[in-house]
Amino acid sequence: MNYLMIDGHGDPNTAPEFQENTEALYTLAYTIKFALKPAGVDFVVPPSEGLWWMEDMSEFSLAVKERWDWTLMMMQPDVVTTEVFAGALQQALRKKALPALHKVRLEAYAEGLSVQIMYYGAYAAEGPTIARMHAYIRDEGFLPNGKHHEIYLGDPRRTPPEKLKTVIRQPVRKAG
Repeated sequence: MNYLMIDGHGDPNTAPEFQENTEALYTLAYTIKFALKPAGVDFVVPPSEGLWWMEDMSEFSLAVKERWDWTLMMMQPDVVTTEVFAGALQQALRKKALPALHKVRLEAYAEGLSVQIMYYGAYAAEGPTIARMHAYIRDEGFLPNGKHHEIYLGDPRRTPPEKLKTVIRQPVRKAG
């Protein structure tokens, strides 16, 4: 699948880069949506997603968010080609002075076999659910095989934390 993607580093709760990148991603996604509408293509802008990791994934935890690397993503329909992307990017740059727009790219992403769980609640309280998912992965004879992946089905600006919905996904491979 093709995604708009933008990379960053640091605690998503405190790093200004996270908010700047989020704004750039949504700006470009809506610019693409409205650029395609006159051609008869209409789609709902999909939810944002995030890949989360550290260089040494054995150290990955909620306690060291300032050391996290991340990629924010938004899936795009197949009609979004590199030409459509480039035109929308130029249009967005003319309308908004967002330096982070230059960092957004259109890229194919294939994750492969994964384990996922639907999580309800505040992002900061995901720890026990993630631990349960990783125990399931081990118990079923698999190993994590890629970046921690989340799909955000709620808007944290409008939804109380306890009502947020997040698909938590971990790519896996067979152990041994």
